[in-house]
Amino acid sequence: MLRKCFLLAVAAVFLMLQVATPANAVEMDEALRTVKLNEAGQEVVLTMEQVALGKKLFNDTCAQCHAGGVTKTSPDLDLSTESLAGAIPTRDHIEGLVDYMKNPTSYDGELEIYEMHPSTRSADIYPEMRNLTDDELYAIAGHVLSQPKVIGARWGAGKTRYST
Repeated sequence: MLRKCFLLAVAAVFLMLQVATPANAVEMDEALRTVKLNEAGQEVVLTMEQVALGKKLFNDTCAQCHAGGVTKTSPDLDLSTESLAGAIPTRDHIEGLVDYMKNPTSYDGELEIYEMHPSTRSADIYPEMRNLTDDELYAIAGHVLSQPKVIGARWGAGKTRYST
């Protein structure tokens, strides 16, 4: 009887450890966390804390319109690296995306669109942007830029370019 109780206790502890560790055990390697910092092509390695924060903030703030990197209101403009690189100014780097989240412009850079797109500039219209700091915007940008490496071609593809 004592042996059964001991084995049951060991099994319970083992199962609790298995349930408690997956979130901490899954780490993105440095290659997946390396993203373009600026238009000059310098790169930066995101910390695991920035990765986690970026994912959380993206899901809380951006995913209602950009789940999976698509743009629900304009399916032709997704968050893929190619689309971000084609914008004027380019948005395929952290500095470009942070600038966009502060003061969004049309894809061709001709029009300010802060009244139509959430930004820190339009925090009165889009309260989800109200309290985001530069570090948090940096983390969101890092999340967006790392996703093509993490999930591949599915990022930004939506139903039009990806089916499986």
